[in-house]
Amino acid sequence: MPPVPRAVSSGSHDLPPTVTGPLHRLRESADALSERNFRLLWLGQTGSTFGDGLTFVAIAFAVIGLGGSATDLGLVFAAYSLPNVVFLLAGGVWADRLPRNLVMLTSDGIRAVVQTGFAYLLFSGSAEIWHLIVVAALHGTSSAFFVPAATGLMPQVVSQPRLQQANALMAISRSLAFIIGPAVSGIIVATFGPGWVFAIDAATYVLSLVTLAALQIDRQAAVAERASFLSELAHGWREVRSRDWLIASLLAFSLSNIGLGAFMVLGPLIIDRELGGAADWGLILTVGSLGALLGGAVALRWKPGRPLLVGFLVMLVGVTRTLSLIPPLPVLVLALTSLGTMMAITLSNTLWETVLQERIPQGSLSRVSSYDWMVSLVFQPVAFALVGPLADAIGEAQTLLIASAIVVAGNAGILILVPSVRRMKRLELEDPPLPASEAASIP
Repeated sequence: MPPVPRAVSSGSHDLPPTVTGPLHRLRESADALSERNFRLLWLGQTGSTFGDGLTFVAIAFAVIGLGGSATDLGLVFAAYSLPNVVFLLAGGVWADRLPRNLVMLTSDGIRAVVQTGFAYLLFSGSAEIWHLIVVAALHGTSSAFFVPAATGLMPQVVSQPRLQQANALMAISRSLAFIIGPAVSGIIVATFGPGWVFAIDAATYVLSLVTLAALQIDRQAAVAERASFLSELAHGWREVRSRDWLIASLLAFSLSNIGLGAFMVLGPLIIDRELGGAADWGLILTVGSLGALLGGAVALRWKPGRPLLVGFLVMLVGVTRTLSLIPPLPVLVLALTSLGTMMAITLSNTLWETVLQERIPQGSLSRVSSYDWMVSLVFQPVAFALVGPLADAIGEAQTLLIASAIVVAGNAGILILVPSVRRMKRLELEDPPLPASEAASIP
């Protein structure tokens, strides 16, 4: 990923001491925010992500307050995740057909109305469980259209040298939102009730609407030529299949998601049985969220020359978190492995998103992104469903060992077997093509 442009490119010794201090380096790390379009997008998405971070606690207590059971809560989560997966590919097609900020505006508008409506039902005392299931389904469907459009929009709102930095700033915002959001939500729910959380979330979507509407971008730049829906979907798959580094990466991601899912299923059970229960599990997850924040901070400044090589190498850190459960190490050690794993995941994801946004043609980027997201979302629930029965059949330790081996196989295997992955350079480091006149003169 290209570095952030510097005022003097020959080295820090040419700059006055006051310009090279920590404050300058911090300001330089956020240079992407100096670009108006990205600044608006970042502001709106930071607000709406914080609103989403509030709702995880509120949903659970809304179900409890309505007299619901664990099964009801599971139905609510399923109502969100199922349409989110089903409509992702459609979302990618429409995000390549239409101006992407228009797709995002529509999605956020629907979510603002839906959250406002459910807040009203809670305030009026007329809410029922089925209302929340409908809300979750509409929210999941809207998100399926929003996410591919957001991935495709990024190269349109920030200059190419600052693309990785912009992705890192978004990752930091997401991490902060899911560190702060649940704690703030717990206070709001306990003091005022869950209805206020849904109302606040609706307001954050309105903020996103305002910022998206204010973007000034070329509406025709990324719009694909219109064809039938299935033809456009097939074209997106051909874009994936035609790049061995891309299709191999999706396979590696699917293996990683299966392997890492074992920690989320077996971790709380083992810690509840052998360590300090919910308090220790909460500490491990919180420290992991801090690791995600640190991963974004590293991605702000570090632009490795071979981004995919680094991305898949750092993902091998993920096995330490899983292996630390065999048998469970002290909680502080588990927390540190969680920090390292989440740091690695965030850094790797940031490098990956930047490569995708640089290498895929703008007219196909959202469709390719939708295949990427679908692989991630489909295989996580598969892992969640299989880990429990497998642990019952062969034992927890053996299941965790298999999960770790899957992560290693996916991330090390792609580096060994797919040369284009380990050789891919940061875009600016590649040799530029010769001008046609010079190329023609070479015998």
